[in-house]
Amino acid sequence: MSFDDEWSQIKAEQTRMRLNQLDGGGGSGSGGEGTPDLKTSAGDKKAAAEAIREILCPDTTKAGDHADAATAAARTAFGGWQTASALKTVDETWSGQVKLLLGRLTGEANALSGAGLLFQRQDLAVRDAYQQLLGGQGQS
Repeated sequence: MSFDDEWSQIKAEQTRMRLNQLDGGGGSGSGGEGTPDLKTSAGDKKAAAEAIREILCPDTTKAGDHADAATAAARTAFGGWQTASALKTVDETWSGQVKLLLGRLTGEANALSGAGLLFQRQDLAVRDAYQQLLGGQGQS
């Protein structure tokens, strides 16, 4: 049997195995068979946003400052050498990357904080749409 024939046979077997199996229904959440896995927790989002603001951002700033100090000391030690100018480039790049990371972390914290309102607005919009369809029946 040639390589091409064998490869075609293997691909055909793999495709058949994938197509002949179902997931059993009920989603693939960690809650077990038949348990919905789409849920949100305002407390968890708030805790995550606080962890970003109170732990990750300060630690990232501290790590960035530490690297800046070490690079500045190395630049001074290599004064007059090409290594000093290369370290300046490294320092500028590093500082830029730290700023980008801090911006991203802040954005994620803000998104987590605002997500609860977005979910609430969406839930209210869906409820209002159903109430319109029902002609006002079932209002709470």
